[in-house]
Amino acid sequence: MGVANNIGKYQLSRTIGEGTFAKVKLAVNTENGQYVAIKIIDKHMVMENNLIFQVQREIRTMKLLHHPNIVRIHEVIGTKTKIYIVMEYVSGGQLSDKMSYVKKLDEQDARKHFQQLIDAVDYCHGRGVYHRDLKPENLLLDSKGNVKVSDFGLSALRKPGDVLSTACGSPCYVAPELLANRGYDGAAADIWSCGVILFELLAGYLPFDDRNLMSLYKKITKAEYTCPEWFTPSQTKLISRILDTNPRRRISIAEIVEDEWFQIDYEPASGIEFDDKINLDDVHAAFNLIEENNAEAKVPHSSFINAFQLIAMSHDLDLSGLFEEKDDNKQKARFGSKHTIDETIKKIEAAAKDVSLSVERKNSKMKMHPQQKMTRCARSYFNLSAEVIEVAPTHCVVEISKSAGELGVYKEFCTSLSCLLKEKSGIPLEEKDSNEDVVNSKDIQETECSEKKDDKDDKDGKDINGYSSS
Repeated sequence: MGVANNIGKYQLSRTIGEGTFAKVKLAVNTENGQYVAIKIIDKHMVMENNLIFQVQREIRTMKLLHHPNIVRIHEVIGTKTKIYIVMEYVSGGQLSDKMSYVKKLDEQDARKHFQQLIDAVDYCHGRGVYHRDLKPENLLLDSKGNVKVSDFGLSALRKPGDVLSTACGSPCYVAPELLANRGYDGAAADIWSCGVILFELLAGYLPFDDRNLMSLYKKITKAEYTCPEWFTPSQTKLISRILDTNPRRRISIAEIVEDEWFQIDYEPASGIEFDDKINLDDVHAAFNLIEENNAEAKVPHSSFINAFQLIAMSHDLDLSGLFEEKDDNKQKARFGSKHTIDETIKKIEAAAKDVSLSVERKNSKMKMHPQQKMTRCARSYFNLSAEVIEVAPTHCVVEISKSAGELGVYKEFCTSLSCLLKEKSGIPLEEKDSNEDVVNSKDIQETECSEKKDDKDDKDGKDINGYSSS
């Protein structure tokens, strides 16, 4: 099996994209007949030009993102001289190609593309990923005309609120705060680029354009643009709120989604996947990295620890304090439960229902996501997981972890769960001793559980050349 025609289970075909350091080939998976796009990178040229970190970052980021409007990466294969990135094949080409022959889109198509772009960007931001190079060239279209965001080579992976400093992106789409050579918010910068794209889709030309780079930057920093006469008041208003030179005043994604013009025929993305454990073994192997074994010892589900069996004999002892774990990033918490494992799981499900989260259960592990009935603004992208470890017949440890989404929902869930875990089997919460402590994660304010529960009860609800090869 020659490398020229095959790599692993993939049979290579024609070249569909080419750049300085890489080329993209169409290929077919010989096991299932699925078409894929394989980006072939010259490893030595990447090393010589100090681009290893950039390539690794792109691969790691794409592996982290599983969204219907983002190009998927299937696997990475490495040889002594080449790195093969096996990606989803998107047959419709770049959005920029479509713009080159239709000039401007009609309102319905422009809105659909913008809605899908915002959905994808919102998902990225929920996972701590900031693209930083959004433009029509990096937006591919599938056979049904759906947007697929690609090329994460300039992306940044940060915690919400972290300030970025590297000025990057394409001149016409870059936010004004990046030109000031100061720290900036990655989310606000991406939103600005989305606004430029929306303007271009509706107008057929860029809001900021000039052959002289300095003149272009002056226009951007002053937001000097003029909407064409065919723009509706709703379109003009939305774009003006996005293209605000002050990132603190600039409209957020949540506010964009609630905009009346945006909401027309809006269908939120479905088929979104979350995976807390991203497998990077193939990435490590491709770059000849030494893998570290981070395997952690786990307590067997069916085994009891003798020390806990002994303590459990005394019904007057409260073990919850032994399991409280505080995290500075407010992303993890651990609780003690004086209930059986089945009762504890039911209380987790009840706490999730309290904050409008649906539960996907697999044995003692659970994943929680927003219910469909929630508004798009409220739901955002949220990923919360829970695991119950049984240490005695009526004593469990509950480990909570949040890897994406708003902190407020996480706090509400932890507070609700704390209250429910206080209850004794068969005894309503209101009959509990009010002096008993409630275990909360760091910075979650202690609240009277009965009041919290009452409050909850009151609520109702490119041609394929679009693949970057540089």
